[in-house]
Amino acid sequence: MNLARHSISSTDPLVLYDVRLDPDSQIFTTSTPDGFAVYRTLPLELVRKREVSGGILSSVVPMHCSSLLFLVGGGRDPRYPPNKVIFWDEALGKEVAELEFRERVRGLACRRGWLAVALRRRVVVFEIGESVKRYGEWDTYDNSRGVIAFATGEYSTLLAAPARQPGHVQLIHLPPCPPPAPIGPPPPIPPRPPVQTAKHPHSVIVAHNTAITTLSVTRSGRLLATTSVRGTLVRVWDTATGKQTRELRRGSDQAEIYGVAFRPDEAEICVWSDKGTIHVFSLVAGGAGPSNRQSKLSSLTSFIPIPKYFGSEWSYAQFRIPTQSAHISLTQQAAARDAHPDLAEEEKCTVGWVQAPTPTHSVAPQPAAAPPAALEYQLIALTYTGGWYRLALPNKKSSAVTGITNISSTGSVRSGRARSPSGSSVAGGGGRVDKGKGVSSRDSDRKEGGRDCTLMEFRRFGSWDGWG
Repeated sequence: MNLARHSISSTDPLVLYDVRLDPDSQIFTTSTPDGFAVYRTLPLELVRKREVSGGILSSVVPMHCSSLLFLVGGGRDPRYPPNKVIFWDEALGKEVAELEFRERVRGLACRRGWLAVALRRRVVVFEIGESVKRYGEWDTYDNSRGVIAFATGEYSTLLAAPARQPGHVQLIHLPPCPPPAPIGPPPPIPPRPPVQTAKHPHSVIVAHNTAITTLSVTRSGRLLATTSVRGTLVRVWDTATGKQTRELRRGSDQAEIYGVAFRPDEAEICVWSDKGTIHVFSLVAGGAGPSNRQSKLSSLTSFIPIPKYFGSEWSYAQFRIPTQSAHISLTQQAAARDAHPDLAEEEKCTVGWVQAPTPTHSVAPQPAAAPPAALEYQLIALTYTGGWYRLALPNKKSSAVTGITNISSTGSVRSGRARSPSGSSVAGGGGRVDKGKGVSSRDSDRKEGGRDCTLMEFRRFGSWDGWG
């Protein structure tokens, strides 16, 4: 028996500069010190990786599922000048075009055939075809965050950007978005585009009293969601009338909201922040879907004047991203930050909606003779530490999950229960097995319409799949 003392050294943490979903959440891209990679969202699969030397890419933006990517350099050692947007064709494996500006690029948004570039005080729009044509530009307030949002559905026209005043949003209408190219033989009767209604009479919406931090629009462009630097409220607007339809409360304390995403059918909306939580709100009225939580005093708003806080709607479901920092001393955390200054916060993530099989069906490919699986909308959360979470929403009509286990890309078995790292089935990269107590309790929550989302699957991406 060898009783010699062995030293154990920790592995270097994963550094991700950018994690970005495409407009349809079918693929996502990552930027690392070694280059960039493209993944399929569901099931999680590395599609392609490209090693890039000579500097850092701060943004890698996919144009839907095409081979075209938009690259922006950044960080302490940018690969490209930060005032340039590089058009990269992954099918050709090279740069095919570039745009150069007189200042640093703050943000990008794209849809089929169009690219919007957010600068400090203006937004410039380009039409992309056989050549790149400048379509127009619009002045904005100080937009250091690069906030901008496109409606990406077929025949949609909306582009939302900050206006000239803080807290205001301008609605810009572009030519209709073309439908995606059909796969296979063309249909016998080509689909007709919808009748175009009159353009939006409200070109500016007064959304908040402070600067805008997040903009999100539905695929059709019918609804707009806005947040401000306070980070407590998400306001939903009808872009046809310019009127506010919902005021949703993330929390009572200030937070930095990372993003907001509408469900494709516009029935729900999710928001995530630096608090490490994902909140889900229902947008369906009349009891057709889940009901958002409200204060018991909300029914008195029509009778007596009470603060707006008591009339707000709170999320009906939420999920907290598990973190490992609770097990690490402050000294060790500071040392890790000094060694890796580009290391992102554990709570930083991006979230998108996908259609996945219900809990009674598997995500794995089924035989051709098998009946089609029933689908439901679920969430995919991607953290900047390489965590991939597939979350099911609580639903009274859904059947209970029984004995679901998942195998992560590290080979460890994961249960359907999400816990804090102290008893975690998801924290760390080891092979801890949750024996089922968490599954039964979470199944009860889902069956009875509990507030917590169900963790259906957890995996790792980044260095765990051979990258880096």
